[in-house]
This record gives sequence, structure tokens and C-alpha cells, in this order.
Amino acid sequence: MKRNHEQFMRRCLNLASLGIGSVSPNPMVGCVIVNDGIIIGEGYHAISGGDHAEVSAIKSIKSDKISDKTILYVSLEPCAHFGKTPPCTNKIISAGIKNVVIGCKDINPVVSGKGVEELKKNNIHVTEGVLEKECIEINKRFFTFYKKRRPYVVLKWAQTKDGFLDRTRSSKKDVGVNWISAPETKSLVHKWRSEEQAILVGRNTVLYDNPSLTVREWEGKNPIRIVIDSQLQTDIKGNAFSDGAKTLILNRIESKTINNVEYIKIPETSTKFILEELYKRGIQSVLIEGGSRTLQYFIIDRAWDEARVIVGDQYFEDGIKAPVISKVPCDSINFGEDKIFIYNRT
Repeated sequence: MKRNHEQFMRRCLNLASLGIGSVSPNPMVGCVIVNDGIIIGEGYHAISGGDHAEVSAIKSIKSDKISDKTILYVSLEPCAHFGKTPPCTNKIISAGIKNVVIGCKDINPVVSGKGVEELKKNNIHVTEGVLEKECIEINKRFFTFYKKRRPYVVLKWAQTKDGFLDRTRSSKKDVGVNWISAPETKSLVHKWRSEEQAILVGRNTVLYDNPSLTVREWEGKNPIRIVIDSQLQTDIKGNAFSDGAKTLILNRIESKTINNVEYIKIPETSTKFILEELYKRGIQSVLIEGGSRTLQYFIIDRAWDEARVIVGDQYFEDGIKAPVISKVPCDSINFGEDKIFIYNRT
């Protein structure tokens, strides 16, 4: 039976992953409904504010298909409270389902344990902890936000084979991207952007690269753009301030809003106050794209969870040195002409 439980929970995880980039700040959840070892219904949380996975799965089947032997598998504990949608436990109970298998408990205090309690109170047999580690991993952003009270932080940069992040810049004549990675890697980076709630860069990156910080080469939602500019020296006419997405400027001078650009005064532009501000705003994940000093601050402060380092087929011989992570990568991927190294802090 354990093997069967794991088989169906893996299907829940596959379904859950379809919601990445679309459901935040909610977690990704998948659900399958099984009769006599055969899946008769399935669903996943597709968009924030839409049907939860359990409701979607139940709606996909006819009520006369449900019997006392029907098992509902779900990767995360069902909610038992009214939010943007009614409680999933109500839908499970009213559908007449008597057996529920859960991957992991929800860490959100509004939900945690209450869903299981409600199901058991209504004489539903509940099995917990099936592929628990995998079910937590798929929602690492969600779990980090509630457990550590900060966003999940992903560092990303491209560097040359000889370890440079950029060429030396000295004036506005040096504006423009010094490309290191191959063109096809840009689409991958835009996919990564679509998977996070926010993207953060320092003032110099805006000044010299003039990036849009959007997902224009990938179908998905643009992340909230965040610029660290302690003394408000950035010209907001650049691409990073276009109306394609909301932009936050974290600074030490003032708070105000101009169209889609919001200035936010914080006591200090340190990783501590940056992450505290993002947490207060409910931002569960952030992609840090540079520059070198900004990235290194997050590394030194151990204020990161994952790093993706793209090594392009280029040599600069001189310039701005890439950040250094004193760890062995946990994985490496060949991607066209580039090689991508993945690091986990823990």
C-alpha cells in the first residue's frame, strides 16, 4: 500500500509543479482521486484566487464515482478556513470521500493542523507524511517564508571562464550589456524570472546595463522589480522603470509613489532590512541578479538559499571579478555553449 501511496503522491507533485509562477503567494498543490488503483480525477492549483487542487480534482469527476473505497491524495494539507475561496475540507466532506492521503502539513498557522483535524472530526481516515520531504521541497519558497520570516533567495549571475562578471565601467559611455552567456540562455533566465515573485539588482546594474528585468522571452508573469539605491541616484527613465511591472526603489531618503514606481525608505540598505521589507510585503521569493557587490553582500551575510552561476564561453582577461561562493556545487548542467552550476547554502 505504501508503494501505491507514493506512486499517486508523485502524480500530485507533477500536477503541483504546473502552478509555478502562477499561484504565489499560495503554495503549489496537486491532487488525484483514486478508485481501486485507478485515477478517476485530478487537479492542481492553477492560479492565485482560483480553485484549489482538491476542489479542481473533485469537480473533474462525477459524484456517483465516489465510494467508501475512494482515496483523495493531496500534496499539502487541505485548508479549513475561508480565504479567497471556501475551505477545501468542506468540499471533501460534502463529496463523501472517506480516505485522504496528505504529503505534508501546511506551515501557514492559519491552516496548519486544522485541515487534518476537521477531516478526522468528520470520520475521514487520514494518512500523513507520504513523500513528505519532496512535498516540502516543491514549496520551499512558501515554507522558507513562514519558517524563516523572509523570502526564499536565489542568487544568479553569469561569469566568464576566467572569473569576470563584467568589464570595467567608468562613464555613461559604457552603458550596455557585456554579454557573457549564449543567446539561448537568456530564455532560460527569463523562465527563472517568471518563477519568482521579485527580482532585485543594485543601482550600478540599472545604470550600466539598463535592464528591463522582465520575462519578455518567456510566457509568464513579470516579477516585481526591486532596485537598491541608497542615495536615490538612479534616473527612473530607464527600462527597469517601464510600466511593464511594478518597481520598488529601496533607499535611505524618502517614501513616495510615482506611477508604477514606489520609493521605500528603510533604515539601512543591508540584507537584513531589505529582506525584512520584502517579508512585510508578502514577497515569498526573490531572484538577485547583481551586480557583484550586491551579490557578495548576500553571500557574506549568508542571506541566500540557492545560487545559479552561468559560466559562458568567454574570456575578459580583466574587469569586475565575479562573486565567490566557498562551496562545492550540488549540480552542474550543460546548456548549449554554457555551463550552469547550482549551489545550495544548506
